[in-house]
Amino acid sequence: MAASSRTSVSRKIWLLATAIVLAIALYTGGWFYAAHALKEKTLALLGSQEANGITAQCTDATYRGYPFRIGLFCSSASLDDRNNGISATIGALRSAAQVYDPGHIVWEADAPAQLRTSHGLTVSSDWESLQSSLIAKHDGVERSSTVIRQGTTSIVSTAAGQSLNIGADRTEMHLRQNGADLDAALLLENARVTAQDVPELLPPVTATVDVTLVGRGGIIDGTDPNGITLYGTQGEMHSLSADLGEGRTITVSGPFSIDEEGYLSGKLKLKVDQIEAWRNSLAQAFPEVAPVLQTVAGMLSALNGGGQSASIDLTVNHGKVFAGGFIPVGEIPPI
Repeated sequence: MAASSRTSVSRKIWLLATAIVLAIALYTGGWFYAAHALKEKTLALLGSQEANGITAQCTDATYRGYPFRIGLFCSSASLDDRNNGISATIGALRSAAQVYDPGHIVWEADAPAQLRTSHGLTVSSDWESLQSSLIAKHDGVERSSTVIRQGTTSIVSTAAGQSLNIGADRTEMHLRQNGADLDAALLLENARVTAQDVPELLPPVTATVDVTLVGRGGIIDGTDPNGITLYGTQGEMHSLSADLGEGRTITVSGPFSIDEEGYLSGKLKLKVDQIEAWRNSLAQAFPEVAPVLQTVAGMLSALNGGGQSASIDLTVNHGKVFAGGFIPVGEIPPI
């Protein structure tokens, strides 16, 4: 090969190598510039709700994932909604998005988490794993999905003087903005419910919730001026169901509202399958209300000519529950 030809090939290789190094340098500089800009934007976004009485913190906020991902990492995170008397904390948080698809974010968080309200409600949760994904749009979050494995939650209400423990093999939560409204779905698989100093109340139950909250689409991305509180909320319960197995199912649906004191009101339809089996299970778990359960079970069965399936209309007025609009059957404490 002539010397001139070898020189030409060497020059091309040198130019190609230089171009590759320059492209890597530009990409690296761009990634770290974007990470710095995102960190500043994140901190500004977290502080943007101060005027609404909401303080959000991401402790030790950093962006990682170079070269192909970019994600926010926090050693812990917290939220304080002073106007509505709600505070929440969670453990370490890690997120990531592909550089070519920054709007699709996956994240996971470490236990424990705790939520407190000024109404005397404390919710504490632990889990084996919590993984989530969300789809962001230009002005917020469009939808989100979360899966929790082996989760346990303790609920204590000082106002009602009650405590409850809930555990589930698998929990799924799905949120979606539907215009100004929020569509929410929840699944609890093999959930177990116990009370303080009381053995397991019911056999493992699989529960589902499908609900729309009117005008609360901003809850999903923190832009709702009312924060995460449900006080003053109206909605439509498409389905609230509990399945104990062996055909024992309960389904509730209908419009509802939660007032500023946390009390539930609404006009709901209750559908029960295997009435007698439900009565036996509930009477064993709550022997103090066995006579009421017997009355309700007899009434439900009578509605269907003595059968084991029935539907009945429920009216809930400021937490007080009435069957058929006038027969008192119980009371729901404020949330």
